Amino acid sequence: MKPSVLPVLPFVALLGILTACGPSSSASGTTSAAAGTTTQATASLPPAPAAPTPAVTASCPYLATDFVKDTNGQGVGRVKISTGGGQPHPSCFFYRPDGNMQVSVRVYVGQSAVAQAIVNQAAPVATSDPASDPEGWQGGLISGGYNGMNNPTGQATYAVYKGGDAVVVWVNQAQSIKARKIAEQAISSLGL
Repeated sequence: MKPSVLPVLPFVALLGILTACGPSSSASGTTSAAAGTTTQATASLPPAPAAPTPAVTASCPYLATDFVKDTNGQGVGRVKISTGGGQPHPSCFFYRPDGNMQVSVRVYVGQSAVAQAIVNQAAPVATSDPASDPEGWQGGLISGGYNGMNNPTGQATYAVYKGGDAVVVWVNQAQSIKARKIAEQAISSLGL
């Protein structure tokens, strides 16, 4: 008696259907999906360099402590900055009086593709809302959510680049407007 090929046919048909329903890839490396199309090929970006870390206690040279306190709505106990890394501007880290970090600001000056990679790492194009302030800058923002009782349950990130410059702000608050205002002030103070 010959073995039947009928039990294999449903598997082959299912495999064909799954293959036809998967994402399609174009020659440029972007992926098209039913929800929309990614406009920028993030696969072509270089890996983002490691994020700077707080190293020494010092004032942030481009953001006043009172501005951060007023904008984020929390007292500032101390400020630390990064050192080294070959960047002209340090990253700044603002802490609450209880020692927990409340704001971090990363500034990158260099190659456009690296600036884009840093922004995409902080606020991925595929999963964040678009950001376009100040004028001429672009990137993404991520807002924290609410638990249904108007209590914030997350943090916010605002990450933008223009040419070879990138600014990434993280706040321990759910409202991205706070991160955006801090990013705009840093960009203005630095003349970027």
